[in-house]
Parts: sequence; structure tokens; C-alpha cells
Amino acid sequence: MNKPVLVVMAAGMGSRFGGLKQLEPIDDNGHVILDYSVYDAHRAGFDTVIFVIKEEHEELFREKIGNRMSKVMDVKYAFQRSDDLPEGYSVPEGRVKPWGTAQAVLAVRDLVDGPFAVVNADDYYGPEGYEEIYNYLLHHPDTPEMYEYAMVGYLLKNTVTENGSVARGVCTETASGYLHSVVERTKIIKGDRCPMYTEDDGETWHDLCEDDIVSMNLWGFQKSYLEEAWAGFPAFLDQALAENPLKGEYFLPTVVSNLLSQHKARVKVLRSNDKWYGVTYQEDKPGVVAALADLREKGLYPELLWEE
Repeated sequence: MNKPVLVVMAAGMGSRFGGLKQLEPIDDNGHVILDYSVYDAHRAGFDTVIFVIKEEHEELFREKIGNRMSKVMDVKYAFQRSDDLPEGYSVPEGRVKPWGTAQAVLAVRDLVDGPFAVVNADDYYGPEGYEEIYNYLLHHPDTPEMYEYAMVGYLLKNTVTENGSVARGVCTETASGYLHSVVERTKIIKGDRCPMYTEDDGETWHDLCEDDIVSMNLWGFQKSYLEEAWAGFPAFLDQALAENPLKGEYFLPTVVSNLLSQHKARVKVLRSNDKWYGVTYQEDKPGVVAALADLREKGLYPELLWEE
């Protein structure tokens, strides 16, 4: 069985942050959040990382991130392009943005031939999630009866920001610990007593449990995911081109949900008790800088991550 590889979705611009936030240094040595994430993945066992980026960012990404990681890992690049579509389809006039996270993952379909994990470029997940997903992928290949996938769940209280709202997928599980459903809550705030969400732009708020399990887009798949996502792309495009041609997006969890409903896959819900850190807003950066400095002082990370 091939060793799991790490796929990093890094094609998105940080519009709320005000720039390409994936390249924003968060320590005195020029490391970005992604350095810490990939370092954790490498410690867990991942030897290969594939960055899904916009083609026009390749030179900058190599200079700012990839070249230093390539000292100890096999670093590859895949490009998310709006025109990377099944035969017979084309980009509608006026569309600028690519087609969402499922299409981003499909950019690696010619580079992956086995299990792989998927993460966001701008999230710090902590070591535990990478250890859990790597070990699961290594020991749970697909069977003839079922695709075997996994997701690392985080405690909601460990994933909110002090500086605004976040979007999270709130998960429910089966009795045997597999994913039953994910409900997307697009506006969650920390709240005074507990996390709260709104579905009407703040007119009303509803409580959530701080120990609810949420998805932070740390997924584990076999190659079958890529095959199924590509096979399902035309049906998505038919609907999107009819209903929302300029902004419709093919989401990674949508493919998962479709496979669950067809009883073709199951998703084991793994656990991490680590705290998530991310720079969703400019105001988040000082807190992330301080948190990672504290982790370095405690010995979890060296000052220079990529020294051989």
C-alpha cells in the first residue's frame, strides 16, 4: 500500500484578511502557519506534500514556502484552474473564480495513486490530528464493499475566534463512530456563555454546545474519492450552469455526502483535542503569533523548523 500523502488547498485568496494570508509570517524566522502544519504532518509520517495553488502564485509559493520544505519532504504542485473541466464543458462568460474545494482536490488526480489527507493552507491543526489521520489511512484501505474515509473532528470551543464569526460544519455521528451528517453553520461566534450561530444575519441567535464536534476540513481519503468526484462533476456542472453559473461551487463535503447517501462510503470520525488557530481576520494574527511562541517555548517546535 502506498504511503499517505498530504494535499494542501492553498488556491484561495484571503479576501477577509486582505491579501494572500497563506504567506503571512507569524514568527521572527519567517515561518507561516503552513510551515507548522506541514511540519506536524511530516512528524506524523507524511513524506510528500502537494500544494494546490493558482498557477500565477507558483514562483512566490516556491520562494516563500516550498523551497525550504523541500529540504526534508517531496514537494509537488498542482494548479486549480477554472477551465479544468470534464470534456464538453467550458467556463461560462464572466466567471472568474474556480469551482470550489472538490475541484481543488481534483487538481491532484494525476499525482495521487493511494491514500491522501486534505487540509486548508491557513489553518493550524496541531500534531494530534495529523497523527490520527495518517495512522488511519495507513491501516484502512478501501474494501470491495465500502470506501474507507476519515475526518478529524475538533471541539467547537477550540475552533472559534475572538474577532468575529466563523463557518463550521457541525457533525453528528453514528453509534459506531462514523459520520452521520454535517450541518454547515456559516456564522458562529464565541458568545458570552457558549458558542452561538445565526441564520438570519444576527436577528436571532441559537446556542451550540462548546463540546460539539466540528469539521475543520482535515479529511482522509483513498484514491476512490478522486474517481468519484470526477465522475460526479458533470451532474454538478449541469445544475450550476443552469442555476448559478458565475458563483456555483463544487464542495468537497458535497461529494462525501453524496457517497454516504449512496452507501458507497463511510467516514470514521477521529478526534483531536488540540486547539485550532487561524488568521481569518487581521486581528487574529497577534493571538496566533503568541500561541505558537508559547508552543515553541514548551519545546513542541524548534526555532527553525526545516533544518536538516
